[in-house]
Amino acid sequence: MCKVIIFAGTTEGRQIAEFLNRRKISALICVATEYGEQLLPASDTLDVSHNRLSEPEMESLMREKGSPLVLDATHPYAAEVTENIRKACEQTGSPYVRVLRENTAENMETESLYAGSVEEAVTLLEHTKGNILVTTGSKEAEKYTALSDYKKRVFLRVLSLPNVAQQCAALGFEGRNLICMQGPFSMELNAAMLRQLDCKYLVTKMSGSTGGFQEKIEAARSCGCIPVMIGRPLKEEGISLIQCKRLLCERFSLSSQAEITLVGIGMGSEKSRTREAAEAVRGADLLIGARRMVQSCVGRGQDVYVEYDSEKIGNYIRLHPEYEKIAIVLSGDTGFYSGARKLLQVLGNQVKVVCGISSPVYFMSRIQKTWDDTILTSVHGKHTELVGLIRRHEKVFSILGTSDGIAELAEKLIASGLKNVRMYTGERLSYEDEKIRQGGPEDFLGYEADSLSVVYVENSDYEKLPVTHGISDSAFLRDKVPMTKEEVRTVSLSKLRLYEDSVCYDIGAGTGSVSIEMAVRVFSGKVYAIEKKPLAVEVLKKNKAKFGVGNLEIIEGMAPEAMEDLEPCTHAFIGGSSGNMKEIIRLLLKKNPCVRIVINCIALETLSEALQCLKELPLTDTEIVQIAASKAKSVASYHMMMGENPIYIISCTGIGALE
Repeated sequence: MCKVIIFAGTTEGRQIAEFLNRRKISALICVATEYGEQLLPASDTLDVSHNRLSEPEMESLMREKGSPLVLDATHPYAAEVTENIRKACEQTGSPYVRVLRENTAENMETESLYAGSVEEAVTLLEHTKGNILVTTGSKEAEKYTALSDYKKRVFLRVLSLPNVAQQCAALGFEGRNLICMQGPFSMELNAAMLRQLDCKYLVTKMSGSTGGFQEKIEAARSCGCIPVMIGRPLKEEGISLIQCKRLLCERFSLSSQAEITLVGIGMGSEKSRTREAAEAVRGADLLIGARRMVQSCVGRGQDVYVEYDSEKIGNYIRLHPEYEKIAIVLSGDTGFYSGARKLLQVLGNQVKVVCGISSPVYFMSRIQKTWDDTILTSVHGKHTELVGLIRRHEKVFSILGTSDGIAELAEKLIASGLKNVRMYTGERLSYEDEKIRQGGPEDFLGYEADSLSVVYVENSDYEKLPVTHGISDSAFLRDKVPMTKEEVRTVSLSKLRLYEDSVCYDIGAGTGSVSIEMAVRVFSGKVYAIEKKPLAVEVLKKNKAKFGVGNLEIIEGMAPEAMEDLEPCTHAFIGGSSGNMKEIIRLLLKKNPCVRIVINCIALETLSEALQCLKELPLTDTEIVQIAASKAKSVASYHMMMGENPIYIISCTGIGALE
C-alpha cells in the first residue's frame, strides 16, 4: 500500500525517497525525467514514475493511491507544478506538505546583481562587458540569445545529455561556449572554470545549498566575479528537509536508526582535526556537544544540540529519530579525559569512535618536548594532587580548565618549596590567538589565563617515590608530639590496603606521619587528619606544607564529633581514640558499612576496648599483630639494641550496616 507520494525534482526529494526506502515505508516517487529516475535507488519499497502529470492526472493518481501524504519537493522554480500539486491535494483531500530548499542568499558579502527573471538578467547583462558563465540550465538557454554578442560572451553549462547538447548547439552555443557536465560542482571547480574562461559574471538561480548555490557564490567571490542572482518566483511556505523527516517519523512511529559517531576534534580549530574527523563532522545531520565544540564545527544545513550530559544526549537521540547521521564532538582525543567513556555506556557499543589529536600531543610538539616519559593528568572537573605529582616526577602535564589555574598552581609550588621548577603554559591551543609561555612559578603569580589552558612542568630535582611505605622518621617535624614510628607505620599502612583513589581518616593524627604517608599514596584520593591537641595541629600543618600534600585536610577537634560532617571514608586509621573507640567505629560503619579499619594500641586498656568492639560490631577479616621493634644505639664503640614500646596492630573490615 502506498503511504506517501513524493513529487521529486530536487536533491531533497531524492533524500526523502532514500529515507523512506531505508525505513521500509512504501512510496510513489514522481520525477519529470528518466535521468531523475536513474538517480533513485532500485527498491521493492519505492515505485518510481518519470511521466509528467497534469493537474487532473495528479488528482486521479492520488485517488487511486487512497489519498496518501503528498510531499512536494519540486524545484523552487517549478511554480506551475507546485500549484497543480496543491490543487490536486485540495480536490482529493490528500495531506499536502511543501518541502523547501534553504535560501542562502541573505547576508551576502560580495557585490551582486539581482534579477526577478532570466529576461531581466539578460537586460542587465546587455549593458556590461566581459564573459558570462550561465548555470541556469538548458530550458532557459534560448533567452540568452537576446544578448547582442552572446556567441562570444556566454558560456553555457548544462547537463551532459545528447538531446540537451543538440538543443543548445541549435541555438548557437557550440565548442568551448557549451559545457556539458553533471554536478554537483565544488567551489574549487566553479572557480577553475571562471578563471579558465575569464568570466566577469556568473548567472545563477537562488536554488539553495543543495543546488550548489553557495559553492557558486564562494567561487565568484574568490575570483572577483560578480554574481547575477535570479530570485525565486514565489514566496513559499513549507518545511525543511529535516523537518520533513521528523514529520515522517511521527506519522509512521519510526524509532531512531542513527549512525552515531563520537568525534575527537583536536584542539578546536579546523586545522587540528584529522581528515577522518572532518569527514565525520561534515557528513552529519546533527552535531551534539558543548557550545564551543559545536560552534567550531557546524556547517550549512546542520542542526545543533548543545549538551554534554550523556543521559540527556541519549534521550535526545531517542526522541529525534529524524536524524540519520549524528556526530557527537569532543575536544582533543576521545580517549584522553573525554566524555566518550560515559557516552559509550549510555549509547552502546554500536557507536563509532573517531580519534583526535589530544592536548599533550599537540602542546608538547609546540614546545619541542617529548612526552613518552611524562605523567599525563587533568585537574579539570576532578581532584588531582598536582603539586605532589610534580614533587615526585621529573615531567608532568596537566589540563587545567580554569582562568586562575596557572596562578593557583604557581602559588602552591612556591609554598611547597618548588620555586625552581620550569613551567610551560598553553592557552587556546590551535586557534589564531594561541598563547604559549614559559618561566618559573614566580613569573605566573597572579596570572589570569584563558580557561582553555594546559601546563607542563619540569622538575629536575624531583624526589623519587619509594616503592613501599616507609618515609624515614627523621623526615618529619615532631616537636613534643607523639608519632607512629616508621616500622609500625609501614606495617599498619600495608594492613590498610589503600588504593590510589581512597578516602582516608587518620584519627588521632599526632604529627601526621601516617596522614602524610597515606596522602602520598592516594594521590587521586583524599586524607582527613583528625586531631584535638593544638600543638599537634600546628606540627601537622608544618608537615603538610613540607611534603606538599594538597589532598590532606586537617580537622581540629575530638573524634567522633569532628567526623560527623566529613564525607564517608573507605579506609580509617585509629592512632588515638581518647576512650571513644566504640563510638568512633560505630560512626565509621554508619558512614560506610564496608570501611577498612586499622587500629594501633599501646595501652592494654585500649587493646581491651578494641577487642570488645570486634565482638559487638559487624566487623570481619579481623587480624591482630604485635610488633616489638628494637633499634641499635651506639654506646662507645658498641651497638646496643634499644627496644621500642610494643604495639598491637588490629585490622578489620566492616561487614554490613549497623542495626
